[in-house]
This record gives sequence, structure tokens and C-alpha cells, in this order.
Amino acid sequence: MILYDTPGVIEKKMHKLDSMMMKNVRSAALNADCVLVIVDACKVPENINEVLEEGVGDFKCTLPTLLVLNKKDLIKPGEIAKKLEWYEKFTDVDEVIPVSAKYGHGVDDIKDWILSKLPTGPPYYPKDIVSEHPERFFVAEIVREKIFMQYRNEVPYACQVNVVSYKTRPNAKEFIQVEIVVEKDSQKIILIGKGGKALKTLATAARLDIEDFLQKKVFLEV
Repeated sequence: MILYDTPGVIEKKMHKLDSMMMKNVRSAALNADCVLVIVDACKVPENINEVLEEGVGDFKCTLPTLLVLNKKDLIKPGEIAKKLEWYEKFTDVDEVIPVSAKYGHGVDDIKDWILSKLPTGPPYYPKDIVSEHPERFFVAEIVREKIFMQYRNEVPYACQVNVVSYKTRPNAKEFIQVEIVVEKDSQKIILIGKGGKALKTLATAARLDIEDFLQKKVFLEV
């Protein structure tokens, strides 16, 4: 089973980066056998037909589509039932499955649904390969995750994380240099924080997760 993790669908493209992200979504649809759309169960239901049209275009009518209603653990069972009924009635999807990714509830149902839609075919990757991305990619993703967790809505999702240098050193820690690019100077000030404390907190949290992922000690410069 190969999963394409795409950016969220952006209906109002304000920046060049938005358009580039949407190209990523559409290119994934070209090779997909089915589509999963993840929505927040805590939010008011909205018609996702336009989102599907924007994301997969003409493939909307041919690709089996599952709507995953996440965070069901945060709302009452009665509310979940109402939202399930709404999405089944007003959206063009094949099935709606409520889940709690945090606790793993409903995850097996998603796996079963995906497997039921996949055709039999040869393996594209060796069995021990979990991703086609290099280590640099995961380092950048970990740093980006820490940005969103620490700063929440203060720093936009348009920030870019680049791994400038990645050096393996014999008998020493891995050396990793990362740069964070934002759109405005005001966002840069927020990232750094007073006396650089916010950036130091970010770097420490990222380093610990990177070391856990790589299973080795690293020197991280942000």
C-alpha cells in the first residue's frame, strides 16, 4: 500500500506557493486508486464537492472516495451521528468513517476500506522501505511540525524549512543546519522570540525528535 500525503486543498490561492501545493495534490491524483479526504469533526459540516473538484478534477467521478471524520473523541456520539448523516446526504463520497487518530479508533476501518479498493499488482518498492524520501526531508518535516506546535496561528503555514547542510562526521554528532524562511519580518521576530528564547526552545524540541528518528546524536543549528 502506497500513500500519497498531499497538502490540504487550497480553494483561494493567494500566493505562488499555494498554486505549487495544489499541483502536488493533482499530480498525486494521477496515480491514485482511491482518495481519502480528512475533515475535522469539531467544525461545522461543509460541502466538500468543490474541494474534491479543485483537488482531483475530472478524477472525482472515477476514483472511490472516503471521507474521514477525524477527532470524534472530542464531540458527543449524538453529534457524530448527525454529522455522518449530513455528509452522507450532501457530499459525493462513497463512504464516511468517523475516527479518532489520537486513540486509533476507526483506523482499522480505514485500512480495510483502502485495501478493498486497491487492485492486485506488483510491489513498487522493497518491503523494508517505509518512504521514498531521504533523511533531509524528515528533518525538515520535524522542524516544521515544531513550528506549528509552538507558534500555532502566529506563524502561517506558508513558512518554508530548508536543510542547508547535513554532514555525517566520524566519531562525532551529525551536523545539521536548517533555515526557516517566512514572508514578513514580523513573523521572524515571533519565531526568534525575546533574546532568542523561542527559537532555542524550537531547536531543542526538534533536535530531540530528530535524534529519536535517526537513532543517533545530532548537532542542530537553526
